[in-house]
Amino acid sequence: MSTEPSTTADPHEVLGYLLKHATLKLTALTDAALEPLGIDSKEFGTLRVLAHREPASQLQVAQTLGIDRTTMVALLDVLERKGVITRRPDPADRRRNVVALTDQGMRTYDAARVAHRKAETAFLAGISPNATDQLRRTLRALVEN
Repeated sequence: MSTEPSTTADPHEVLGYLLKHATLKLTALTDAALEPLGIDSKEFGTLRVLAHREPASQLQVAQTLGIDRTTMVALLDVLERKGVITRRPDPADRRRNVVALTDQGMRTYDAARVAHRKAETAFLAGISPNATDQLRRTLRALVEN
């Protein structure tokens, strides 16, 4: 397989186009799968971070997700209104808020994890399990470098 950039006008030959449209397709599938649970894929990402750690500061969650603090606050505001997270002052540093899943948030996360997995499986249905594993490894390497 050539790594040379394509000289055709077909956007399907441009890596950026392919990555963008693959992301849009995956996001549409996951958002549709998560909609009955009252969340979207961005909110699922936050629940996933919170479900796999002790209560964390807003900043820690934002850093894990790679988003800015303002966006994180807005996202947490929505999740708090939905009753799936709580924020309270950190006993060790009252300037910080500690974020945790509520019981409803954990139930939502558990159901969302199943729905998300099904959407991801549908997205990847056109390629083999080996190709899926290779895609994950390749994308991880690109993101981490």
